[in-house]
Amino acid sequence: MSTVQAVQNQYHSSKPWKIGLFALNNTATNLYMFAMLFVSYYATGVAGLAVVIISTLLTAMRIFDGFTDPIIGFVIDKTESKFGKFRPLMIIGNVILATSVVIMYQVTHLIPESSRLLFFIAIYAVYIIGYTFQTACTKGAQTVLTNDPKQRPIFTIFDSTYNAILFTGAQIAIASYFVPKYGGFTLDLFTELTTYAIIIAAIFTALAVFGIWEKDRKEFFGLGENSVKVKFKDYLPILKGNRPLQMLVVAASTDKLANSIRQQPALPIMLFGILIGDYALSGTMGLVTVIPTLIITYIGLGIARKRGLKKSFVGGSWLAILSSVLLVTFLLTIDPTTISFSNWGFATIAFIVLYSMLKGFESLTGNIVIPMIADCADYETYKSGRFVPGMLGTVFSFIDKIISSFAASIVGIMLATIGFKEVFPQVGDTLTTGLLVMTIVLFFGIPVLGNIASLIAMKFYILDDKKMEEIQTQIAEIKAKGAVDKIA
Repeated sequence: MSTVQAVQNQYHSSKPWKIGLFALNNTATNLYMFAMLFVSYYATGVAGLAVVIISTLLTAMRIFDGFTDPIIGFVIDKTESKFGKFRPLMIIGNVILATSVVIMYQVTHLIPESSRLLFFIAIYAVYIIGYTFQTACTKGAQTVLTNDPKQRPIFTIFDSTYNAILFTGAQIAIASYFVPKYGGFTLDLFTELTTYAIIIAAIFTALAVFGIWEKDRKEFFGLGENSVKVKFKDYLPILKGNRPLQMLVVAASTDKLANSIRQQPALPIMLFGILIGDYALSGTMGLVTVIPTLIITYIGLGIARKRGLKKSFVGGSWLAILSSVLLVTFLLTIDPTTISFSNWGFATIAFIVLYSMLKGFESLTGNIVIPMIADCADYETYKSGRFVPGMLGTVFSFIDKIISSFAASIVGIMLATIGFKEVFPQVGDTLTTGLLVMTIVLFFGIPVLGNIASLIAMKFYILDDKKMEEIQTQIAEIKAKGAVDKIA
C-alpha cells in the first residue's frame, strides 16, 4: 500500500450512536460509585463498625485501588480471545461488582462482630478489583473505538451528558425519595438502592458491549499483527519515555486534586453555609448549573473536533482561571448574603452566571481527559510499536487516585491552622477573616493553581491535531506494509 493510500485509510471511524452506547460503560461504573458513596452510613449505622475505623479504612482502600490499577492494566493488555480484548473484561468486571455489592450490603451485618471488619475489608477489596476491570476498559478501549480526531471528542459529549443526568438525578432521588421513604439510611434503603444500581448497570454494560462489538478485534489493536509483544518489565521504560502521558498525568491529577478538595463536605458549608449564609443553595446550584455546564462542554468539544483535544483543554483551563478570578472578585466586592433565589437581584444573577461558567469550564477539562489518554496510547504505538492502552490508562488512574487521596488531609491541615482542630466549620458559624481567606484559598485558589499546572504541562504535551494526524498516518503505513508482507 502506498503512502497516499495509507493516509486515505488511516482512520477507522465508528458510528456516533455506537460511541454513545459504549459511553454507557462509564455510566454503569458511576452508578456503583454513587451507590458506594453511602457505604460508610451502612458500615456504621447497620453493620455497627466504628466511624473512625471506617473513615481511615476508606482512605486506605482508595490507595489500594490505585495499586491494583497497573496490574489490571497489564491483564487487559495481555488479553486476547475470540470475544475480543475488552468485552470479556467489561462483563467480568460488572459481574464482580454486582456480586460484591450484594454481599457487602446484605451479608456484612450478619457476620459475627469479631470477624465483621475483616469480612468488610475483603469484600471491599473484591469490589475494587471489579470496578477497576470495568473502568480500565473505558479508558483502554478508546483506542479501538475510533482513531479519528474528529470522532474521539464525541465520547465525551455522551459521557458528560450521561453523568450530569446520573449524578443530578440520583442525588434528587436520594433526597426526595429514598431517605423520606425509609426515614434515613436503613438496610431497606440500601437494598432498594443497590437493586436499582445493579439492574441498570447491567443493562448499560450490555449496551456498551454491543457498542464496541465490531471494533473489539485484533486488526484494531495498535499495529494489529505487527504490534510488539509487551512484558511487565517493559512498563517502566515505556512510562519514562512517554512524555505526553507524563504531562497529561500532571495536568489532570493536579486538577483532580483541586476538585477533590472542593468536594470535601466542609467546603460547601464554608462557601454557601457561612460566606453566603444559605447552605441549601449548594444543592440548588447543582441543578441550576447542569444545563449551562453541558452547553459549555458541547461548545468546547465542538472546538476539539475541529482544532484538536489539546487546544480545547488549554482553552478550558484558561477560561476556568478567568472564571475563578471573576467570581472571587465579585464575592469580595458585594455582600454575599444578598445572593438568594428569593432575591432575584443583580448579585444572584451574576453569581449564577459566574458559578455556571466555572463549573462548565472545569467540567470540559475534566471530561476531555479520557480521549486524550487514547491519544497517548496511540503515541506509544507510533513510537515503539507497543499497544498498551490498558497499562497507560490504569497507570494514569493510579497516580490520579494517589494524589487525590490527599484531599481530605490537605483540608484538615489547612483548617487546623485557623483554629478548627477538633471540629470542621459548621453552618451558622461566624464569618471570620480566617474563614474568609481559607474559603477563597481552598475553593478557588488551589483549583487555579491546578489550572496553572495544567497549562505548564500542556506546553510540553506535543499531541496537537497536526501531530495526531502524523501519528495515525504512520500507524496506517506500518499496518499496510505488514499486510502486504504477509500476503507476499
